[in-house]
Amino acid sequence: MGYEAAITGFLAVFALIAIRVPVGVALGIVGVGGYAVLVGLKPALSLLTLTPLRTASDINFAVVPLFIVMGILARNSGISAELFAAFRTWFSSVRGGLGLATIGSCAGFSAVCGSSVATAATMAKIAIPEMIKSGYQPRLAAGAVAAGGTLGILIPPSVPLMIYGIISETDIGMLFMAGFLPGILATALYMLVIRLIAWRHPEAVPMGSPSSWAERIASLSGLWSAMIIFTVVIGGIYGGLFTVVEAAGVGAAATLFTAVLQRRLNFRGVMDSFAEAVRTTGALFTMLIGAMLFSTFLTITQAPQSLVGWLGGLDMPPYAILLMLMLMYFVLGWFLDAIAMILITVPVVFPVIVGLGFDPIWFGVLLVIACEMGMLTPPYGINVFVINAVIPSISIPQIFRGVLPFIAIDILRLALIILFPWIALVVPQMMR
Repeated sequence: MGYEAAITGFLAVFALIAIRVPVGVALGIVGVGGYAVLVGLKPALSLLTLTPLRTASDINFAVVPLFIVMGILARNSGISAELFAAFRTWFSSVRGGLGLATIGSCAGFSAVCGSSVATAATMAKIAIPEMIKSGYQPRLAAGAVAAGGTLGILIPPSVPLMIYGIISETDIGMLFMAGFLPGILATALYMLVIRLIAWRHPEAVPMGSPSSWAERIASLSGLWSAMIIFTVVIGGIYGGLFTVVEAAGVGAAATLFTAVLQRRLNFRGVMDSFAEAVRTTGALFTMLIGAMLFSTFLTITQAPQSLVGWLGGLDMPPYAILLMLMLMYFVLGWFLDAIAMILITVPVVFPVIVGLGFDPIWFGVLLVIACEMGMLTPPYGINVFVINAVIPSISIPQIFRGVLPFIAIDILRLALIILFPWIALVVPQMMR
C-alpha cells in the first residue's frame, strides 16, 4: 500500500505542476491530502496548522532570507559590473578574453549572490552586448553566460545547497565548504572550453585590446566589495567565528554597508531590494512548507524505507545505483528547476544515499552539479529561457547550441568528482 500511495502522490504532484500550480502549493495539497487519506482528516488539518508555524519560526531557516537579501543587494548595487570590468581588463590580451572575463565575473558574482537565475540574468545584460559588439558569435556569448550562471548554485553561498541541507539535515556550513573546490574546478573548465573554441574556431572568438599593467592594477579596486563580502561570510564560517545563520546576517549587513558607503544604493534602492527579498523569500518558504508537508506524507507511506531495502537487495554496485540517480536528476532537469528537484526528491533519495554508505555532503555537491546540467538542457533549461528573455534577439535554439560544449564539460566534471570524492570533501575535512 505504501508504494502505491507514494507513487500516486508523486504523479499527483507532477500533474499539478503540469497545469501550472506552483510547486510549493502542489506539494502541500498532495501532502495534506495524502496524509488525510492514510491517517485521517483531523490529523491532516493539524499538520497543516503546525508545519507552517514550525518552519517559519525555526531559527535555522533564517539563513534563507538573509542570504537572499545579501544576493539582491549585491546585484542591485552594481557589483556585477565592477567584476566584469576588472576581469575584462585582466584577460584583454588573450583571444577569447571577453569570454574568460564573463566566466570569471559569473564566478565572482556567484560568491555573493547564490542564485543561478539571478547570476545569468544579471550577467546577460552586462556581458552579452559587449561580446557581440566585439565580434563573438551570439550563440557562444549566450552559452557562456548561461553556463557561467549555473555557478551561482554551487559556489557558496548557494541557495540550493542551503535547501538540501535543510531538507536532509546536513550541516550547511560543511556543504558550503564542499562546494568551494568544485566551484573553482567548474570555473576553470568553463574557461578551458572558451580557450578550446578560440583554438579550433578563432574566427568565432576575437582578440581583445591589451591593457597596460597600470590599468590592470587600477581595475582591482572594483573587486574589493565582492572580496570583502565573500571573505567575511565564508572566512567567518571556515574560521569558526560565525554559525551559518550568523554569517548570513553579517554578510547581508556587510553588503548593505558597502553599497551605501559607495553610494550605489539610495534609500529607495535599499527599500526596493528589501521588498524583492520579501517576495522571493515568500515564494521559497511556500515551497519549503509544501516540501515538509509532502515529506511527512512520504514518511507515513514508508516508501523511503522500502526503497532503501529494495535497492540494498539489488545485485548492483552502489556506484551503479548512484549513476542511475544522477541520470534521474539529469532528466528531471528537463522539466523542473533545481530547488523543485531537491524539494521533491531528497526526502526519498537521501535515505537511499545514506543506506548505500555515501557521504551526504559529497552527494549534495553531486546533486547540485546534476541540477546545474538540467538548467542548461532542453526542453526546460531555465537559464536558457532567462537569457532569451533578457536578450530576445538570440533565439532559444541558438542558446541551446551555445551551451552544448559546456554541458559536455559538466559531464566530465561530474565524473571527476565521482571518481575523486576528495575534490568536494577535502575542505570540509579540514574544518573538522
